[in-house]
This record gives sequence, C-alpha cells and structure tokens, in this order.
Amino acid sequence: MEMIISHNGKDWVAENELLKVQAPTLEQLDITLATKMRSMRLVDSGQVKKVFMAFNNATIPQWIRQYAQHYFNRIVEVRG
Repeated sequence: MEMIISHNGKDWVAENELLKVQAPTLEQLDITLATKMRSMRLVDSGQVKKVFMAFNNATIPQWIRQYAQHYFNRIVEVRG
C-alpha cells in the first residue's frame, strides 16, 4: 500500500484514496494506521503488510527542494 505523508503544523498526516490517519508523533501515527487498517480489514490476522509513505514535497518551501530530492520517505510494516 502507498500513502502520502505530510505535516499540517500540528500532526503528521498519512493518506491515500482508502484512508486518512493523523497523529502528533510518527510513533502514534504508526499505531493509528495499524489500528485503522485492522478495523477496515486491510490486514488480516497473521498477515504483514508493508505501507510505503512518500513525503509530500509540496509542503516544504520551493527554494530548499533543489537541495534534496525528498524530505523523507518511510516504510511501515503493519501486522494483523
């Protein structure tokens, strides 16, 4: 599964066409994501699903984008 991750000034936000989760820390975001995926049956018991989160570069100033291709990307493993 792929998601876009950004920060809205208060919370980290990860979203795609299926779901949107947000939390004040990345650790809490991962927990919220796993809980939501389990409740939506996007990951079953005993299953491991990798979630690729690509950072939304549009949220950082244009002048700094030339120095880095991305702010950060991450992969989270969600266990059912």
